[in-house]
Amino acid sequence: MPPRPTTDQRIIPLPLASTNHAGRSALTCRYRCGDACFHEAPNTSANPYLGDVIASALSRRSLLRSTAVLSLAAAGTAAVAAPAFAGPEPDVELSLHGGRGARGLSFEPVAHNKLDSVVVPPGYEQDVVIRWGDPVLPGAPAFDPAKQTAAAQAKQFGFNVDYLALLDLDHDRLVLVANHEYTSELVMFAGYSAANPTREQVEIAWAAHGLSVVVLAEERRSGKLSPVKHRLNRRITATSKLEFTGPAAGSALLKTSADPAGRTVLGTLNNCGGGVTPWGTVLSGEENFNQYFGNADLVTDPTTKARLTRYGLRGTASERKWERFDKRFDVAQEPNETNRHGWVVEIDPFDPDFVPRKRTALGRFKHEAAEPRLTPDGRVVLYMGDDERFDYFYKYVSKNSMRRGNSQAARRHNLTLLDEGTLYVAKFTGDSPAAEIDGSGKLPSDGAFDGTGEWVALASGSKSFVPGMTAEEVYVFTRLAADKVGATKMDRPEDVEPHPDNGTVYIALTNNSDRGVAGKAAPDEANPRTRNRHGQIMEVMESRNNAAATSFRWRLFLVCGDPADPSTYFAGFPKDKVSAVSCPDNLAFDRHGNLWIATDGSALGSNDGLFGVAVDGRYRGQVKQFLTVPVGAETCGPIIEERRVIVAVQHPGEIDGATVEKPGSTWPGGPGTIARPSVIAVRRTDCGRIGD
Repeated sequence: MPPRPTTDQRIIPLPLASTNHAGRSALTCRYRCGDACFHEAPNTSANPYLGDVIASALSRRSLLRSTAVLSLAAAGTAAVAAPAFAGPEPDVELSLHGGRGARGLSFEPVAHNKLDSVVVPPGYEQDVVIRWGDPVLPGAPAFDPAKQTAAAQAKQFGFNVDYLALLDLDHDRLVLVANHEYTSELVMFAGYSAANPTREQVEIAWAAHGLSVVVLAEERRSGKLSPVKHRLNRRITATSKLEFTGPAAGSALLKTSADPAGRTVLGTLNNCGGGVTPWGTVLSGEENFNQYFGNADLVTDPTTKARLTRYGLRGTASERKWERFDKRFDVAQEPNETNRHGWVVEIDPFDPDFVPRKRTALGRFKHEAAEPRLTPDGRVVLYMGDDERFDYFYKYVSKNSMRRGNSQAARRHNLTLLDEGTLYVAKFTGDSPAAEIDGSGKLPSDGAFDGTGEWVALASGSKSFVPGMTAEEVYVFTRLAADKVGATKMDRPEDVEPHPDNGTVYIALTNNSDRGVAGKAAPDEANPRTRNRHGQIMEVMESRNNAAATSFRWRLFLVCGDPADPSTYFAGFPKDKVSAVSCPDNLAFDRHGNLWIATDGSALGSNDGLFGVAVDGRYRGQVKQFLTVPVGAETCGPIIEERRVIVAVQHPGEIDGATVEKPGSTWPGGPGTIARPSVIAVRRTDCGRIGD
């Protein structure tokens, strides 16, 4: 067991952050997203903000509300917004540290801390499932930080893990799929020179990106997981062959000198959130791909230049200098190569020969997630966030319905569902007077940040709904299409998760330090705070029986931060009885319907953590911290099972000034070792159910 925080270690101040890094280190910003928050936000469109459209919206509020009510009526009360929280019932134990809570959340919350360990509640234990450099494929050597090679890394578990999927294989085997989002070269290689990386170091980094598929054995009594050799084990890297499918495949916009057909692409980059389809494949979103390309400033064609700028491509030399070793990363030589990244990738973890597919019908942007649900007639609806300040929230509705069963015919059919359908972007409208949204986070007079919304169609197959753009242009330059139709600018929409029972969609809006800054977008009802450093979680309520509907209602479930801060909101639950939470990123649901929140860069002065919160009932809004990760780390990819919680511990020790020679963390190996991003599993010591 890791050390428990002592009294003086456990309770720490909760300051408001004061830099664009929020709670992240400058080193994390440098490697993860190319210092995105220190550049001008790519969205410079003149789209109306919620605050600008409220006045006109109020005059037609009754019509919109009646339309939304009609679309929700078939769903029954479960799909309709829950009533405002009216206070706990008399028998509810309100002591946060008493361990009481909603079913599945009855554990003693972990206090905020800065320990270099994974801290879990009393009565729980945790262990490492797999680490960076552990063998995945036959012939992989044991990890040796002083003797890394690209050939070895291509057979070993990759670096920083974000999304995790765990699928059943047989009675005591499971298949783990892990996204490897990015590499942090300063804490990977001894003596690393950022100005002059070696070819071997660059090729190791290529091999450390992508995805890993690893079969795990499960001990029956304890539930402990451990990787095993298996024919399904595989690595997909920055040099693996993938194929384009869907309406933009073969487009001139995707053609390069290496791929004149525009149908085959090398690698998948910056794989962040994802999802599991109802037919058993895994989706992986490519996020901050722009940072890997150099020499964008050398491009002179104005149309190409504007498109590159909208996707955050700027400057000359890239951070990692990959363009020195492969011209596809040199924008001046291969301007279309950037168009070949920023997609959702679909893989079949049960077929080691399956060529991963980049699904162009889902649009191209910084994909944080791709989470599905089905309509009653079996069509797949996919929700996706674009993780950038002032960017958008999307959904896709397939043209055809899923076929049940495991036949080859059903499998072939289901693997086409993400190639034919309609791509939409969201417009949100608040229902409160503009004067009541003043940037302070104070609730408006109706007691909630809420309103209505509509899904605006962008393209379907070869048909574009955006004036002045072809369908291919819509799919490849989706951000520009959404700009044109006036989509609502949001505070970094990251992970999304539909509720497993009622279909309400939860969106993690991580933060936006530019909200309300002079010359930037003012606060609005969906993004109600100036310099929003802590983020919020939104509920989008569509019809339970019509996920393909083009209208919805929405409201903010949590407005995150220190509960002592008057701008925070916890669904009406008493704020002195909740754990402080900041910068929500990844989301997951447990078997009881509780929402679990993994944080990225908590701006509260504590290590990042994993939190559980009930979304309905008498405990709605009671946030409780379940674990914290080590110094410099981020909590990612939570999977909440009946007797086990699995998370990825990403970039441990990634703090300013850290190097291999001067590690910022020695987790998980302990003193004398370098930090290694890992996947961990948490269980009750008595093997009981989580949170019971």
